[in-house]
Amino acid sequence: MFSSRLLLLRSTASLASRSLCTDGVTGRGRAPDMIEGNPLLHVSNVRNRLRDIVGASTNWSDHKQAMAERVSLSSMLAKSQQELPARSMKDSYLEVHLPLGSEPQLREKYLTFHNTVRFGRILEDLDSLGVLISYSHTYNPVLKRSPLSIVTALVDKIDMRQHVVYPDCDIKFTGHVTWVGRTSIEATMHMLQYRDGVYAPVLDATFVMVARDPENKRAAFVNPLKPDGAEEETIYQQGEANKSRRVELSTASLLKVAPAHEEREIVHSLFLNTLDTKTVSFRSRVLPPNSVWMEDAKLKGLEICHPQERNIFNRIFGGFLMRKAYELGWANACSFGGCRPNLVAVDDILFQRPVEIGSLLLLSSQVCYTQENYIQVRVHSEVFDPLTRQHNTTNVFHFTFKSDRDVPNITPRTYGESMLYLDGKRHFNQTVEK
Repeated sequence: MFSSRLLLLRSTASLASRSLCTDGVTGRGRAPDMIEGNPLLHVSNVRNRLRDIVGASTNWSDHKQAMAERVSLSSMLAKSQQELPARSMKDSYLEVHLPLGSEPQLREKYLTFHNTVRFGRILEDLDSLGVLISYSHTYNPVLKRSPLSIVTALVDKIDMRQHVVYPDCDIKFTGHVTWVGRTSIEATMHMLQYRDGVYAPVLDATFVMVARDPENKRAAFVNPLKPDGAEEETIYQQGEANKSRRVELSTASLLKVAPAHEEREIVHSLFLNTLDTKTVSFRSRVLPPNSVWMEDAKLKGLEICHPQERNIFNRIFGGFLMRKAYELGWANACSFGGCRPNLVAVDDILFQRPVEIGSLLLLSSQVCYTQENYIQVRVHSEVFDPLTRQHNTTNVFHFTFKSDRDVPNITPRTYGESMLYLDGKRHFNQTVEK
């Protein structure tokens, strides 16, 4: 019954324990292969299923022909949302298995040098699952291929419920659609790990997808979502609240409006703390004790975007971008704090434009806020065209890390850095208030 499964949003561990069976190796990290009589979808098959849904080619040499064939699917798009049948949350429910415990040969792809799990790989899996969940919501059994191009628009939030992810224990991802607009879909996902005979919750994630036409040029309508019962209605209302929060945060962006009064006071206080008491000059600045200038807390990287990292629409896979941004952000936090930090949350990743194959991708990470043993890192992603010399922003990523010791205070020197500081503080506050 799906109503019991929806309790996953509040009690993932209890659901998992109800649906488990034993196979003689309970507690050793190997989970059963069947959940409530249904086989789990293997994580390696998620992207293959996505290719089947849209008719994408697995060969780069055939990608132009495959995309050209999708153009004819435009006639199958709905002219309005009212033409499409309403769907329930259970229609998009999926469970995906990442068998790190039962398939040791798979482990190496997910391992770090320190024998922990690469969280960047988990981000890739979540991104693919979010898209597949959205396609499950819009599935039309009459059509052999979906005319929709569904892509990730935003990672609203990822909240860690435990910091340790074991490299030799099976992982299960679950999720379904929790809110729908006219052309957008919110997918909520959960990651659990099998240990000591039960699946324990690891993280909760909320992604927002957008539907486009077969050529990925204009918006397309998606099936409406009709909550079934009080529990689903509560989940749907949370989706409405998430949308309102996103609109409010966008309206209050420091790129659009001046800081609030309290924030202006913070900036002025930071400035006063850096004045040289001997000269008392606006031009003479002194770094306070146990502090680091913001300009000295950067780390940069470059990626050449090869076809291997393409998505089903032959642009760079959003999960790959998230993995690279996370790894750079983690390295920056590690260097800044002097130890290996734990991820606390991922917040507000906006995909502003697609990244084309062959692009030069420039990544720049910046420690923008610190508090006690927390480190807030912002990673800016842009593509550089060496022929035109133009730079275009593609993504901005926000990561909250926690060190095992207190870290230096980050100190802005310029007004622009002060805005980065306030923006980082806002994201940090959203994380700790959850």
